[in-house]
Amino acid sequence: MAQNAPAPNPTNTAAPVGDGTFLLTIFLKHDESKTLPQINQQLKEQGYFKAFPPPGVQVVSWYVMMGIGQVVTLRVPADKLREVNRAIESTAWGGYRTEFYPTYDYKAAAEQMREQNNK
Repeated sequence: MAQNAPAPNPTNTAAPVGDGTFLLTIFLKHDESKTLPQINQQLKEQGYFKAFPPPGVQVVSWYVMMGIGQVVTLRVPADKLREVNRAIESTAWGGYRTEFYPTYDYKAAAEQMREQNNK
């Protein structure tokens, strides 16, 4: 995880409605033609560890998915979307292939549905 990124808080990941933020899940897929030390060196040279995530963007979760790379979910203020995109384009490409997915927290709704349907 990036040094300046806040630790995930799994008990408080849902955003209040209308707070101007959204969740964004990013797949950072390893370039398998490179070793991990080569990837990390390239990311370092490109400034990735300093640029991502940009200030004002909260890390909700950051996992290693074996065989894929890393999966990061961010809480992004709407006006910071371009900064997130530019940080990835400028510093992560070459070490990672990327995919972006707008995301929402479904856990509470799923639990409620399970509870209602198990009665």
